[in-house]
Amino acid sequence: AVYQPNMALRDTWDRNNAPRFLADFQQHATDYAGEVDLIVWPEGALPFYFDQAPSYMEALRTIASANDTTIVTGMPTREGDSRFNSIVSIDETVDTYNKQKLVPFGEFVPLESALRGLIDFFDLPMSNFSRGSKDQSPLPSSLGKLAPFICYEIVYPDFVARGSHDSGLLITISNDAWFGTSHGPHQHFQMARFRALELQKPLIRGANNGITAIVDFRGRITADLPQFDQATLLGTVTPRTGSTPYARSGSLPIVSISLFFLVFISIKAKRQKR
Repeated sequence: AVYQPNMALRDTWDRNNAPRFLADFQQHATDYAGEVDLIVWPEGALPFYFDQAPSYMEALRTIASANDTTIVTGMPTREGDSRFNSIVSIDETVDTYNKQKLVPFGEFVPLESALRGLIDFFDLPMSNFSRGSKDQSPLPSSLGKLAPFICYEIVYPDFVARGSHDSGLLITISNDAWFGTSHGPHQHFQMARFRALELQKPLIRGANNGITAIVDFRGRITADLPQFDQATLLGTVTPRTGSTPYARSGSLPIVSISLFFLVFISIKAKRQKR
C-alpha cells in the first residue's frame, strides 16, 4: 500500500498542520496493516525528527508488528550534531537508511560558513543535512531486504547498482512537489524505471504528489496513481534474487569501450592529417 498524500509544500513544515498529518498517516497505517505486507510513505512524510515523538513512533511500531506489516516512511533523523534525510522501516524493529547524495542548497549549503545567513534562499528548512555513510545495509522488511533510495539518488545507475546487491526489491521515495506541473516528476520516474530494468528487480516508488507507481523487473508499470491525487496504490511485487551483468560491472564496460573508440578515432584523425 503506497500512500500518495499530496501535501502542499507550504504546509509540510508548518507545525500547525502536524497534528492533522500525523493523524492521517496513523489512520492509514491502521487501515492497511494486516491487509498488506508493506506500507510505503513518501520522502519527508513525517515532519519531525525520529526522537521528537517517541510515543507516536511506538504506536506505529505496535500497529506494524501486531499485523506482520512493515511501514517504510521518509522522515528526518539525527545522531549527535548530524542531521539526516532518512528512510525508516518500522516493524518489530526499527531500521534506518540515511541519504548519501544530497541536493546542493536544498539539503546542504556548499561553503556554508560563508553563505548561511547571507541570503534567505540559503536558509531553507532542512537545508543542513549530513551525508549518510557509504556502508549502509539494506532495510529488512516483510518482503525481504529492500534497497532504499531517496529522491534523485535513483537517477545514478552505478550508485543504485552498488546499493542493491543484497536486495530483491528497489524502493525509492521522493517529494517532487518542487517541480510543480512541469515535466520534472515524469522524467524522474522514467529514470527510476531504467534502474528496475538494468538490475532486473521490481521497484516501488512513493512520491508525495506523484508519480507513485509499481514497476516490474522489466521496467514495465504494473500499477500507478494519477499525479496530484490523494490516494493509496495497491499492487503486488515479487522480489528477485541474483544479479545482472550491469549489476556486477556497472558502466565500466561502456565507458571503457567509449574511451577506446575515442582514442582510436583521435589517432586515426592525426594520421590522416599527416
